[in-house]
Parts: sequence; C-alpha cells; structure tokens
Amino acid sequence: MTPQPGDADRVTIHDVARAAGVSRQTVSNAVNNPGRVRPDTLERVRAAIDELGYRASSSAQSLRNRRAGAVGIELHTLGTHNATTAPVLTALSIGAARHGCHLVPFGSQSGHPMLEGYRSMWAGRLVDAFVLAETHHGDPRPPWLEEQGIPYATFGRVWDDPTFTRWVDVDGAAGTEAAVHHCREQGYARVAFLGWPEGSVVGDDRRSGWARACADAGGVAGATAVAEQDLDDATAAATALLEHLSPGDAVVCASDVLALGVHHALVRRGLEPGRDVGVVGFDGSETATMHHLTSVAQPFEAIAETCLDLVSAALEGSPPPEHGSLLRPTLSTARSTRA
Repeated sequence: MTPQPGDADRVTIHDVARAAGVSRQTVSNAVNNPGRVRPDTLERVRAAIDELGYRASSSAQSLRNRRAGAVGIELHTLGTHNATTAPVLTALSIGAARHGCHLVPFGSQSGHPMLEGYRSMWAGRLVDAFVLAETHHGDPRPPWLEEQGIPYATFGRVWDDPTFTRWVDVDGAAGTEAAVHHCREQGYARVAFLGWPEGSVVGDDRRSGWARACADAGGVAGATAVAEQDLDDATAAATALLEHLSPGDAVVCASDVLALGVHHALVRRGLEPGRDVGVVGFDGSETATMHHLTSVAQPFEAIAETCLDLVSAALEGSPPPEHGSLLRPTLSTARSTRA
C-alpha cells in the first residue's frame, strides 16, 4: 500500500529501495550524489521517492553546520574477552588527533550491538559519526545509520550489504595460511586447527585459510576442534585435541586465547610448546607476548587510520570508495614454533 502524504515521516530509505528495486546505497547516492547513478536508475529512484513522499534525513546536512568534533565507538561490541579492544581504542584515539577530532567510547547494558547508545549519542549531538566494530549478519546498526543519514565506517565488513564499501577488515584467511606455511617451514609434520564454533564470520574465514594452506601443502591437515573464546573452554578443547596429535605436530588457532589454551594443555601433559608441539595464535595481543606465543598480528594502526580516513571522507560528502580495504596481517614468531 502506498503511504499517504501524512505518512511521509515514516517512509524510510528501505521503502524507497524496495519500491525502486535497488540497494539503500543507490538511494543514498541518488539523493546525495546523483552523478554516480545511471540515468535510468536515477529516474526510477526519484519516481519512487515522489510516489512514497520520502524525505531524506536532515541529520547529515546539519553536520556541515554544527560539528561535535568527535567519533563514537561502542565498547561492548569489542567484547570483554576480545584481545583487540585495547589496541583498537589506542590506535583510534591517537589517530583521531591527526584528523581533527577525538574518540568518544560509549556502552550499553548488553554485550551485543544495541541501537539505544547510538540514538542517545546522536540525539545529544555528542558525535559527528561512528566507527562500528564486530559487524555480523543481522547487525541492526548499519541499516539504522543509513536510514538516519549518519556517517559511519566499519572495522569488519557489512555482511548483509555488499554494496557498502566504507569498511576495513583484516584478511584472516591469509593470516592462517601464513601460519600453516610457517609451521611447515619449521619442520612440523601435521597442522591441526582450534577455532570457534561454526557461524562466526571471522572464525570461519580463519578456518578456511588453514584448510586451504593444508590442502596446498599436500594434505598435512591434522585434527580440528572448537571452543568458545574462553580460556577454560579452550584448554578443555585443546586437551581433547592433543589425543589426536603427536610430538612434531602443530596447532594453528583462531585467537591468542585459544592458543593459550593449547599452551596450558601441553604443559599439563609435560610437553613443551614449540619443542614438542608448535602453537600459533591470532591477534598479536599481549596474551601472545606474555606467553611467548607465535601469533598472526593484526595491523591496528593501519586499521584505525583507514577507519578515520573513511569517516572523514563521509563527513566531507565524498563518494564511498569502489571497494572496501582488506589488510594483510603479519606473523610475529616466538618460542611456541621453535621446534
């Protein structure tokens, strides 16, 4: 049913996109950057806007006249056990000064992404834009920010909208591939994998890199196991995994916390990490440094700089990049892979 004139305030960018048969980004471009839209598509979108009585949010326009000089980031989405929390916040805080703004962390009562904090921060004009972390399928934040016309960039892809390109992410598959090749170069025979339960887009990506590298190396894949991002759970899973491994094998893990679980399981069995069984983590966190774990290190400074560049460009009204930014991690070696 076509909304009546009085319903215009309730018409969203989703409604226009659905009526015109295009993406939200295309509708946004038609309103803000019509030169980037093909003439026939632009005509179709404008017809849908006229028919539905859609009025674009004035929030983005008001930014040009009144700025808070701040970028918001939700703390809870970085996770209480997430080793990336401190380095991401540090890198963003340091980088923000170079972009003429400062970082404003905020939280909510939930450990999952919630819109309440974003509404409150935006309504109070405390921030000009947001950086989102821990994006995932079904994430409510990107569509809401799009509807409100609020600038944002993401650390992690917007998985439900492949047309969104203001993102930066780390190539997890490339990282675990490098970890497998490193283990083989160090002389380890088989390479097992300890990851998170299936369904995590980040964890699944890291597992795919391990599987691909093992296949490329000629079928050196060892056993696999899963654990939550919890040290006790990781240690229990690693203890069971070691039943299928022998001295001279190695384990690549989806995180440094999981790698520490393997470390603990080895020590409890009287085995030495590195000498007897190789261990590789992921994140390059303080956990890895403290326990001498080889780890796939995330490029936190590059992540922060790219996020802030994307946010700055969005605030200036620049068109989004053609593609998102996929950064390659690096391997930081330590005693846990010295056979």
